[in-house]
Amino acid sequence: MPFSDSLFLVLAMLCSASMAIGLRFFRSAGNRYGMILGNYLTCMVIGFLMIGNKSLLFQGHMSTWILGMIGGILFVLSLVCMQSSIASSGAIMTSAFSKLGLLVPLLLSILVFHEQPGILQYLGLVIVIVSIVIMNGTSKKEGNINLPFLIIVLITNGFSDAMAKIYSTIGIPSEETVYMFLLFLCAAVLTVVLMITETRRTGHKAELRDLAAGICIGIPNYFSSILLLRSLRSIPAFIVYPVFSSGTIMIVTAAGYYLFHEHLSRRQIIGLGLILVSLVLLNI
Repeated sequence: MPFSDSLFLVLAMLCSASMAIGLRFFRSAGNRYGMILGNYLTCMVIGFLMIGNKSLLFQGHMSTWILGMIGGILFVLSLVCMQSSIASSGAIMTSAFSKLGLLVPLLLSILVFHEQPGILQYLGLVIVIVSIVIMNGTSKKEGNINLPFLIIVLITNGFSDAMAKIYSTIGIPSEETVYMFLLFLCAAVLTVVLMITETRRTGHKAELRDLAAGICIGIPNYFSSILLLRSLRSIPAFIVYPVFSSGTIMIVTAAGYYLFHEHLSRRQIIGLGLILVSLVLLNI
């Protein structure tokens, strides 16, 4: 792939990894939706500032509004499904199925948008999926699992991720900043509803430090999203999504080892080795 195009993808991975690393520094002490709201509000503000022609908010194409709202709903829906799944199936299996959601945009790119990987790239895709399964292997402590809910997690996360490919294909390029603003606006509004509901149910209010932490996370989140969208305009989705997912895992794992002195298990070492192989195959 051309250097200028691959640069968008590399920067998207770095931003995504920065967000994941940031989440390790912050722990919510109040309402669990406080940090999430701070994240979406930050993305919304950045998105508004990134719109060069503000009149597009009122004169833009209806499809931009529709896709933005669908994307925002999917963002929040996937989050709610993951939280429910963690309660019934444990964090490890939920994390594994959420990452396997990349199957959805991959299938869409092949079956709907008619992108055709080569044999080596198909092999790379399989290896990425195997590496994710290995690195998120089951644990005896996880207990029983709720397979239907795990599949729902896979589907909702997958379609949430796939919105970038859908917009890059059928959306209007000149309105992509409007799309991003509307996406995070919708997600923020829905999160406010969830936060109020959580406050009434538990009595825990969102704290200012949760919102502040959300700001720190929201900055890389926005740029990760828009850089991923722009990389999909010129690079096939069957390359972008596996490279983005596996590359982010590599960066976060390396940061965990060097910054947090986390021990790498045998599963993680094997998974990382497979990821390196898959990245080579995908880019041949």
